[in-house]
Amino acid sequence: MNFTNKLVSVIIPTYNRENWIKEAIESVLAQTYTPYEIIVVDDGSSDNTRKALSSFRSRIRYVFQPNSGPSSARNKGIELSSGEWIAFLDSDDLWKPKKLEKQMQALQEQSHFKICYTEEIWIRNGKFVNPRKKHTKYSGWIYLHCLPLCIISPSSVVIHRSVFEDVGKFDTSLPVAEDYDLWLRICSRYPVMLLPQKLIIKRGGHQDQLSKSYWGIDRFRIIALEKMTRENTLPSPWKIATLEEIIKKATIVAEGFKKREKWEEYQLYTAKVKKAREKIACLLSNYTGESYSVKEKVTLKGELQ
Repeated sequence: MNFTNKLVSVIIPTYNRENWIKEAIESVLAQTYTPYEIIVVDDGSSDNTRKALSSFRSRIRYVFQPNSGPSSARNKGIELSSGEWIAFLDSDDLWKPKKLEKQMQALQEQSHFKICYTEEIWIRNGKFVNPRKKHTKYSGWIYLHCLPLCIISPSSVVIHRSVFEDVGKFDTSLPVAEDYDLWLRICSRYPVMLLPQKLIIKRGGHQDQLSKSYWGIDRFRIIALEKMTRENTLPSPWKIATLEEIIKKATIVAEGFKKREKWEEYQLYTAKVKKAREKIACLLSNYTGESYSVKEKVTLKGELQ
């Protein structure tokens, strides 16, 4: 099928995934909706990734760059792309054949949406696993649902190019949680469409995943949350909920440093907790003098009940 003026650029960042990348590309080539282009950004691989891709050279655009991290690789793909819509695929994940077709059809039918994601199949160490309740996905204005953890997989999204022009691209200063950071920025300004079909396969558990390389990923989520509290466009109730999430995460991180007897880091995160509480008190004073839980007062539209 083909929608006029709905060109899709597929961006696949990869790093030392010679044993995974071919299947990922094949899952894109098998799509019932043909993308405009497939851009593979090799983030400085030292294995045989380049050789593994040789059979696809006429059907993909291959770009090599010095190792700079997944954010830089995805951003490079965005900069090089020409499509009106952008889709990402991590090189260890796979798409179901009708993934793009179903998303582009839904976006055509509900044209007010500029981002669409899907449900997923999870495989860990070769075995199917079920997502936990905390990984439940939502549709619409989902900013508050995105605060605890990342519920949108990069491999599942299709995003209109104008969204990146509005909120910016991936933050290259974050070694992990860079997708969490981007989704917060996007979901604070745009409603998100969820397709309930499981249209991607996420394959995890391998040792080269970045999430396995960093202790306390919440440290980087806190950075993203603090950025959001400085957003002038964020409704005050959402800002309060963001500050509450900082308190929750910073408290856990502080306890981790306390157990390790790293007192300077412990004091840093306890100070973040204190500062967040002070900001909440200031924001709440504009609404009411009584004390209450923000979770009970904030609606998904960013209004106080």
